[in-house]
Amino acid sequence: MRIISLNNEAKKDLLENLLKRSTNDYGEYEKTVAEIIENVRQRKEEALFEYSLKFDKCVITKENFRVTREEIDEAYKSLDEHFIQVMKNSAANIREYHEKQKRNSWFEAKADGTILGQKITPMQTVGVYVPGGKAAYPSTTLMNVVPAKVAGVPNIVMATPAGADGRVNPATLAAADIAGVDTIFKVGGAQAIAAMAYGTEMIPKVDKIVGPGNIFVALAKRAVYGHVSIDSIAGPSEILVLADESANPRYVAADLLSQAEHDELASAILITTSMELAKKVEEEIQQFVNVLERREIIRKSLDNYGYILVAPDMDMAIDTANDIASEHLEILTKNPFDTMTRIRNAGAIFLGEYSSEPLGDYYAGPNHVLPTNGTAKFFSPLNVDDYVKKSSIISYSREALEKVHQDIELFAEQEGLTAHANSIRVRFDGK
Repeated sequence: MRIISLNNEAKKDLLENLLKRSTNDYGEYEKTVAEIIENVRQRKEEALFEYSLKFDKCVITKENFRVTREEIDEAYKSLDEHFIQVMKNSAANIREYHEKQKRNSWFEAKADGTILGQKITPMQTVGVYVPGGKAAYPSTTLMNVVPAKVAGVPNIVMATPAGADGRVNPATLAAADIAGVDTIFKVGGAQAIAAMAYGTEMIPKVDKIVGPGNIFVALAKRAVYGHVSIDSIAGPSEILVLADESANPRYVAADLLSQAEHDELASAILITTSMELAKKVEEEIQQFVNVLERREIIRKSLDNYGYILVAPDMDMAIDTANDIASEHLEILTKNPFDTMTRIRNAGAIFLGEYSSEPLGDYYAGPNHVLPTNGTAKFFSPLNVDDYVKKSSIISYSREALEKVHQDIELFAEQEGLTAHANSIRVRFDGK
């Protein structure tokens, strides 16, 4: 990894380089995605089965399209029992954490006859997309489904591609069952997003689509947004470690590489006030890369988007961390809780040397579906609120409205909306 002295010019170059990873730079695929979506809208299952054969080399029919209970039971039998228990423990932690996010409807009645409130209602049907093949992540299944169940969503539909043998990844099936998915269909890619967004003969139209995927999935979610809701357009994974001279260089190096192994567009950045730590981390990284299995991906990721930034002081280090607004932020300083109070922008914050990023990916409970590409400045992690709707409640008695009706009429008339004013005025005609 390159070691760079941090200044304003270096920070500007870094931020511009990171933006190159945005899905907005993949416009050449938009026409293909649009064609897939329209084909599915028009031809429904017929189109879905053709795409399964074309892209997944899998023969899917109406008879084997929906995952059966027998297939789920077979999946459990093929998995290590200890791993199944680990997934159950993880799901329990996720559920416990997200239970604390639940909010109730509320109403406030005043003596003058005014009642105001907010009604919270779960969405009726949510679609969860889960990648297949080498990119099958049962942890992501848990993270997307469990908060929806906590929110009270009654119908959760999952779409995930089958392999050439017609089978779905067994860990994905087990995770879906543990989390509480109601129906699973064997379909992947942009075609799965289209099916859930518009509905087919067998797949119901959903209210919201969540879950990660490749560039075609991301562009399809963006294309159907507005017709249905979506969670976000996820970008490549990223980690930022904010450290001072007290940090363990071996831990820092290992944590940076935990994200660099995701793909060649992943970003791994260390910001430190210690040149000595920077050099030691760079040495540790070289030793780790030589023995890790995904070393080729890691090397390309570090060459493209890996940085060790040495800041003149902690103030500039923290300012830069806030400007980057990383998906994952680890704080390895003498007093990480104090440093954390100065962080404004981050998807998830990990405090101390025993809170490494994979703890959040798999087990702790907070959601690992996080804002990327600087969107942590205005987006939050996936949470229970993402699966509910809020309706405002307004009730005025005649007496309450009488006190303010002239004010409302004046406001409406100032905006030139006389029918608005009249809607209030008619209630007091002839008084």
